[in-house]
Amino acid sequence: MAGNCTVIPIPPLLAHRLHLYVGSGNHNSESCIDVFVRSLQIRPRELGHSNEQPDPALSDHLQLQQYAMGKKFCYRYYGLSYGKEDCCFGDTGRVHLVQLAFNWESHKHDWWRNLEQKVPDIAKSGFTSAWLPPSTHSFSPEGYLPQNLYSLNSSYGSENLLKALLNKMKAYKVRAMADIVINHRVGTTQGHGGMYNRYDGIPLSWDEHAVTGCTGGKGNKSTGDNFHGVPNIDHTQEFVRKDIKNWLRWLRNTVGFQDFRFDFARGYSPQYVKEYIEGAKPIFSVGEHWDSCNYKGTYLEYNQGIRFLHRYTSNSLLRILMQSSISLSFSGMTTQAVKGELWRLRDPYGKPPGVMGWWPSRAVTFLDNHDTGSTQAHWPFPSDHIMEGYAYILTHPGIPSVFYDHFYDWGSLYHDQIVKLIDIRRNEGINSRSPISIVEAQPNLYAANIGDKISMKIGEASWSPSGMEWTLATSGNRYAVWKK
Repeated sequence: MAGNCTVIPIPPLLAHRLHLYVGSGNHNSESCIDVFVRSLQIRPRELGHSNEQPDPALSDHLQLQQYAMGKKFCYRYYGLSYGKEDCCFGDTGRVHLVQLAFNWESHKHDWWRNLEQKVPDIAKSGFTSAWLPPSTHSFSPEGYLPQNLYSLNSSYGSENLLKALLNKMKAYKVRAMADIVINHRVGTTQGHGGMYNRYDGIPLSWDEHAVTGCTGGKGNKSTGDNFHGVPNIDHTQEFVRKDIKNWLRWLRNTVGFQDFRFDFARGYSPQYVKEYIEGAKPIFSVGEHWDSCNYKGTYLEYNQGIRFLHRYTSNSLLRILMQSSISLSFSGMTTQAVKGELWRLRDPYGKPPGVMGWWPSRAVTFLDNHDTGSTQAHWPFPSDHIMEGYAYILTHPGIPSVFYDHFYDWGSLYHDQIVKLIDIRRNEGINSRSPISIVEAQPNLYAANIGDKISMKIGEASWSPSGMEWTLATSGNRYAVWKK
């Protein structure tokens, strides 16, 4: 990297609307300006990602025409930094694949030992990161009601078994993603109001001031949504944030986790996500941010992505996107689409729906996880369309994830078909910013070209790309992929 990075000042009104966090940093002895906006209207030509144009609806909210391209811009992509700040020409959209390595019942099955045996296959299959369940002591066996954050003895196995798993993953070059549950914490003793909102006798022995006032503590009002039924952590308290950052550094530098997944990220302000990422410096970060779909009666409305965008452009979601990667399931849309409504997979501007369409490098895509599928089955993806779903997300921009159940519990047929799709993605260099051209979006046919070397279709209708240069790379029930 050569030369200094500079940026034209952001108009104060725009900076206020976007809650941009602007500061200074010293990276490799060169001066950079940290700007949490990725040219939502004018792309830096130097980055060479001309395909990732913002949704036209963005210009209704973000008027960045004051920017000029006379000098290089410098960006720090928190969440997609891959171990270093992506300052000038960084984050080139490398191939990244996540294995969702557990389900809701995994705590019953000696899980760390089970995963250790599967590490060679996970690595061979092409996954770069494996999302593990919460590894610290929890009031609930699944791990999502944490209590003693410094105890690594959980329902999934002992501390020794966890460290053996992490060492093996490191040896096979598969990064371990920690499930970071810091929105709430179950206390050990009763305090204010008779609630278990004190943490006596364990590390991070906070009192009621560490708990938000709206969930039974003596702290400040929550900066996000409440997770009801348990004490929610007050992230506005400096002592709380200091303790959390020290804990995250311990997970990162001592325990051996390299990636972070922030559970219930909508429960606290994105400015704290930024602070925690900066403090611990994970290689890759993703935040869980669920939002409901819009319906008219029982009918799923079209173009959810634009509604989603308008709702959050000047609110918290955009700030999360500027500071970390975000996990967005568009399974609500794709679940409906594969039921004979594949036209939903093209929005009015010719793009894929949701964040994949207007900010693909910040979209982590998946069909099911421990919440949507597994034994909870809150919003399961249709089982007879699973391979159509994987043919879609594994050939498209974004950062795709594969659910453990589909990959290991559904049999070798699914496992092998998914591996073929992963091989195509890796061999052809499909990544989070690959350009896409949607060719067909009809009730029973969706077809698209990804870059200039891959073409694909899903749906019952027959279709193939025109031209003699295309050869069939893989196919299955209602899906096919071609390459040049």
